[in-house]
Amino acid sequence: MAHPLLNERDTEFLLYEFLDTEALLQRSRYSEHSREIFDATLKTARTIAEKYFANHNAKGDSNEPSFDGEKVHLIEETKQSWDTFAEAGFLAAHCDFDEGGMQLPEIIMRTSLAYISAANIASASYPFLTIGAANLIRSFANDSLKAQFLPQMIDGRFAGTMALTEPDQGSALADIRTSAEPAEDGSYRIRGQKMFISGGDQSLTENIVHLVLAKIKGAPAGVKGISLFLVPKFLLDENGQVSERNDVKLAGLLHKMGYRNTTSTVLSFGEREGAVGYLIGEPHQGLKYMFQMMNEARISVGAGASVLGYQGYIYSLNYAKERPQGRLPSNRDPGSKQIPIIQHADVRRMLLMQKAYSEGGLGLSIYATSLYEDQHTAPTEEQRQNAATLLDLLTPVVKSWPSKYCLKANELAIQVLGGAGYIREFPLEQLYRDNRLNAIHEGTEGIHALDLLARKVPAQNLAAYQMMQAEIRDTIMRARDKESLQSMANALEESLGKLDETGMALFGQLQENVDRGLSNATLYLDVFGCVLVAWIWLRQAIVAEKALENNPGEEDKHFYCGKIHTARFYFEWELPNIQQSITLLKSGNSIPFDMQESWF
Repeated sequence: MAHPLLNERDTEFLLYEFLDTEALLQRSRYSEHSREIFDATLKTARTIAEKYFANHNAKGDSNEPSFDGEKVHLIEETKQSWDTFAEAGFLAAHCDFDEGGMQLPEIIMRTSLAYISAANIASASYPFLTIGAANLIRSFANDSLKAQFLPQMIDGRFAGTMALTEPDQGSALADIRTSAEPAEDGSYRIRGQKMFISGGDQSLTENIVHLVLAKIKGAPAGVKGISLFLVPKFLLDENGQVSERNDVKLAGLLHKMGYRNTTSTVLSFGEREGAVGYLIGEPHQGLKYMFQMMNEARISVGAGASVLGYQGYIYSLNYAKERPQGRLPSNRDPGSKQIPIIQHADVRRMLLMQKAYSEGGLGLSIYATSLYEDQHTAPTEEQRQNAATLLDLLTPVVKSWPSKYCLKANELAIQVLGGAGYIREFPLEQLYRDNRLNAIHEGTEGIHALDLLARKVPAQNLAAYQMMQAEIRDTIMRARDKESLQSMANALEESLGKLDETGMALFGQLQENVDRGLSNATLYLDVFGCVLVAWIWLRQAIVAEKALENNPGEEDKHFYCGKIHTARFYFEWELPNIQQSITLLKSGNSIPFDMQESWF
């Protein structure tokens, strides 16, 4: 690699200073680990990412998967990356020792996976989907299905997918048409079609385990009638070995603007006698089960968007340091030496914006992963429940904010390179195309906005929201101990108050007219996200300010000063932008809602 995948110093900062990940060693589940093991895991992931994923990022983009009517063909490096990832144990890194896993904290595993995403997010999709599918099977399937499929998924012989979307139903899952009919042997026959199924067919593994949403005939209408089925590409014989082909057919490959080395498929289930499927859990509870994988995927999307923004930032930063062009406005000598473009103020502005977005997005994603960790391994039931409650509230924001603002970071990175930014000989145009998909992956911004405003914030009399408030106010109080951070603390307190007022105004509007009240939900999601990331930046600034008091070495001093200055930039240049949105929201501005279809 000509440039690093992530800033390792920043990764260390986020894990061990911003968060106290080392404290996880006090939990019984991780007592056999050490900081050295955590760091060695991150180093291994980085090495695999550089050697086996980054090596074909551009090649996979320009040589998309193809289908000859019988088999899907991918470039051979994709198979090598899958095999290496599986052999290193990362498919099972978070699993218990007795399951063949490494029993690593989720936050160490997910940070390791961030290096893989930064290197090649398209090839990373295959193992990431498999990890999510295996987690779901482990949580909700019966012991027989677990025994048949989990060992092969965590050792890399089988891959996994999630099959939700249908050709005429995108996010409106209540109206899916895929059906399931009971068979005499206790299995079901699945019939229907799914599309936009990432990894739905490939030539990497012996088998593919599809997790399919379908409705059992006679089920209740809407989401209350959705069940979840495990539908393998190949059926297994009595010895658990791959045998005959199931009635699952690849109808065709779709061709996206990004993630091109991830197969995007249309799958037909049951064109002949019906695809054999096995019910997971109880009938009609499928969407509840699937939300586990969907929410994991949403956090992964936010993290993926962050590291793609981070990649663009690192590349454009290094380019700006090396590319000579022009002179400062104060220098009127045309014969003088040209300066690196980073010395131009506008270039530094664009780099600073990228730093604020990408490091803010990564900090938000890693914080969310720490909540996921606490949800499962925190010492007390109350702590576990609080973490789950807070994560549930924040998930729409963790997915959506980086998908929007880290795409902006990629746009700025292209601008820093000028004409070189949008030609294929440089990686930035691919980073932008790849990142553009994340605003749609796992639900559009509008879908998550509706979820946040209509369900997540008002749930249980604002319990989760009030929990978030308490966390933010605690940070504000700690920041006020530092004179240099008081202005940011005051700005965050003011913004949090405005967010409170905005929410109350919107809840009143919802009571009057729910359609109109929700029509501006996307603006609310954006305001919410901008306030939340301000909190993430203030927390980072507090840590950096405290570290500077210990007289660190020159390199660390520059790092911490960079953190504090970027926080100041975010508070003075970015956070104030929410005011216009707040004005529109509180007034119930209905200009978009009132637009008539016939007027377009």
